[in-house]
Amino acid sequence: MLYLDYAATTPLYEEVIDTIAEVMKEHYGNPSSIHRFGIQAEKLLNSSKEVIAGALGVLPAEIICTSGGTESNNLAIKGAVYSYQNRGKHLITTQIEHSSVKEVFLELEREGFRVTYLPVNSKGCVELESLQAAITEDTILVSVMYVNNEVGTIQPIQEIGRWLAQFPKVLFHVDAVQGIAKLPFQPKEWGVDLCSASAHKFRGPKGVGFLYRREGVQLKPLLLGGGQEYGIRSGTENVPLIVGMAKALRLSVDNLTAKTEHKYRLRRLIVDGISSIPELTLTGSELEEEMAPHIVHFAFVGMKAEVVVHALEQRQVYISTKSACASEESDPSTVMLALGCSRERAVSGLRISFSDEHQEEEIALFVTALREVVKDLTPMLSKSSVRRGNRR
Repeated sequence: MLYLDYAATTPLYEEVIDTIAEVMKEHYGNPSSIHRFGIQAEKLLNSSKEVIAGALGVLPAEIICTSGGTESNNLAIKGAVYSYQNRGKHLITTQIEHSSVKEVFLELEREGFRVTYLPVNSKGCVELESLQAAITEDTILVSVMYVNNEVGTIQPIQEIGRWLAQFPKVLFHVDAVQGIAKLPFQPKEWGVDLCSASAHKFRGPKGVGFLYRREGVQLKPLLLGGGQEYGIRSGTENVPLIVGMAKALRLSVDNLTAKTEHKYRLRRLIVDGISSIPELTLTGSELEEEMAPHIVHFAFVGMKAEVVVHALEQRQVYISTKSACASEESDPSTVMLALGCSRERAVSGLRISFSDEHQEEEIALFVTALREVVKDLTPMLSKSSVRRGNRR
């Protein structure tokens, strides 16, 4: 069995499973309680925030624990916009954001805010010039993802952050779900005011994530109640999962440079393998430094992506189509359309995503399986072309 869908979700580290189980059994107190069990839970909560903050180079008090990436994105964007709407009503994001960002901006448009959706180039990268042309005196928030979850393009976050420094009234939010623990990320140093993360993307548990909020940034709460998480995110904290998240992050960023180099080596093997199959077309930049180390995207044009996925599944190789949050939809990929791809290619996109624990031998097995699948399916393309010709 070869699981190559790490951008959708990841298996937990064994150490994380053990830690979560131990905390559930031994430290089940409510961190808001004043007795011994509550104090123990609170200490675990605070120490977990210290670990997370240390990995990002920020303060523990700047970490807000949430239920995952979707909540973090909603809280960052809506919380900031509602808090600072007296400054202006113009917002900026991109055409390739995750649905948990895109849908929030669509809702804000319905509420009367004006949103500019920045285009990307054919590689899937936002160009600073388009942001410079879009910003106005009415702009209060810019939201750009770190790594595109579908194609894997790295966005120029540091460059954008440096340029936005001249606009102190404009907040900069980054959806870092696919970038944290995969690539270096220092939000405070890079001029980021808000960034979102999800534990299950770096081998932590599902149902937990965090939001970095730069000290001094105001957020209107989306959830009201007991005033936990500095009054910004009410609800009893899930201490076992938060502890597991912190441990997973620590394990993931340990020796990050070596892990990243290993994944880039694997990525080159995958790219070379796909390039050797004439029926396949790679997506994204040819420059390695512009692409995340753990994602490769390509298309088998003319063949629906799910057909390829299921054919590989029969060989016990597991990859995905577009974002896992949208994989059940038969519509073409909006990300690929934004890159300028044809509709036919946009329904044929496939994503491989992997970890630092994968080995070269496994990548060779994948390439062999993919070559066999393409060979088996190619005759279907000519039959499909004949049927389309008959309809004409």
